[in-house]
Amino acid sequence: MVTVQAAIAANRFGLGARPGELAEIGADHEGWLLAQLGSDTNAAADESQGSAEILRESQRLQRVSREARRNDSEELGEAAQQAYRSFIRSQYQAQVTRRYELATVTAAPFRERLVHFWTNHFAVSADKQAVTPLAGIFEDEAIRPHVTGRFVDMLMAVEQHPTMILYLDNQASMGPNSRAARAADKRGRDLGLNENLAREILELHTLGVDGGYSQEDVTTFAKVLTGWSVGGGQGRDTDSTTGEFFFRSSSHEPGAKTILDNRYREDGVAEGEAVLADLAMHPATANFLAQKLARHFVADEPPRELVDGLARAYLDHDGELNTVYEALVSAHVAWVEPLAKYKTPQDFLVSTYRAFNQQPDNPERMFGFLGLLGQRPYTPGSPAGWPDTMVHWDGGDALLKRIEWAAIAGRQISDRARPVELGEAILGPVFDDHTRTAVSRAESAAQGLTLLLASPEFQRR
Repeated sequence: MVTVQAAIAANRFGLGARPGELAEIGADHEGWLLAQLGSDTNAAADESQGSAEILRESQRLQRVSREARRNDSEELGEAAQQAYRSFIRSQYQAQVTRRYELATVTAAPFRERLVHFWTNHFAVSADKQAVTPLAGIFEDEAIRPHVTGRFVDMLMAVEQHPTMILYLDNQASMGPNSRAARAADKRGRDLGLNENLAREILELHTLGVDGGYSQEDVTTFAKVLTGWSVGGGQGRDTDSTTGEFFFRSSSHEPGAKTILDNRYREDGVAEGEAVLADLAMHPATANFLAQKLARHFVADEPPRELVDGLARAYLDHDGELNTVYEALVSAHVAWVEPLAKYKTPQDFLVSTYRAFNQQPDNPERMFGFLGLLGQRPYTPGSPAGWPDTMVHWDGGDALLKRIEWAAIAGRQISDRARPVELGEAILGPVFDDHTRTAVSRAESAAQGLTLLLASPEFQRR
């Protein structure tokens, strides 16, 4: 017998049920989820380039373009620019397509949802040109390997990844008293300190906006992070590797520094790593992460006792994320209210493909739909990431666009699906009698599928 908890496991903790998945889950809904927290079975063999290779090719194409301009060759310059734009666009499209193909076929959807959750927590935005060809690779390199490990390891990987450094311009940050700053002063240049990375780590990645830090802490932390950069580029350090994280000691602010009343001795790149390690285990960080997880998986306004329980699990187990997930999955409150969360456009798209047992076969249409509903892949527009509450995604116009997508999708598989049977297979006991009646009375299979996808049960998780 299919239970309500099986439907919650597949549709809220997972990415939407596939036909047969609810029966597979059965009564062991917690066990089905926890079994996905082992090795990453989702990461199929991937022949795509890594971030360093992409950056090297991107820099090469930009050099060709600059040389053409210096030589006053308008035709060659335009061709080089076109080649550069084509390269970054093709990388972006390939990475997005792979992401959603994986999401629609994975047998470990809870783990994959966690990948998406942490990518959004550590948001970068591909609408910045330097990030466009890197956003999906950032997810694969910095997020995916660490979702079931310790938070501090993910934090380190993220903050030292070239994508995050370029997104928040830390490669341009220079300690006021560093060797590089003194040399720049002699040449009449003032490159200055950039606080972006330090601020977002404190406000969005660890402590949270109410985490008890001051503006002085932000400025001091920015000095700690000076020198955290990306290797390569014209006239840069010859011992760096193009496209990889590189610590430029010449840009680093010398001297001991104090952050949140903790004093850190001058120690090069290890100085910043020490600050990150302390931030990762700060009680404010535990509370902030617990709130976000509870909001994402349980309710827009999560119960305080759930948040406190997740924070305790985090602190008691040295930031081991699997322990936090286990506390989340075992919490009674996580299972008492089906359909508590409203699907984002991405959730709706992925769950539709999973319901139809299909992979995305038209990337341009997929991009178009997500862009139309305001969630173009990897482009949240700010380091805060996409919002995670219903108020940001509901509304008449947005629902109308979802219905239009449902009608298109329904027509595509109307000859291969029986709407009522599909509803029972993917929604189980939460398939409402009123919706079942409306779907059964539809004039055609295509219309029945449209009504199913547009139903309140399918629009929520």
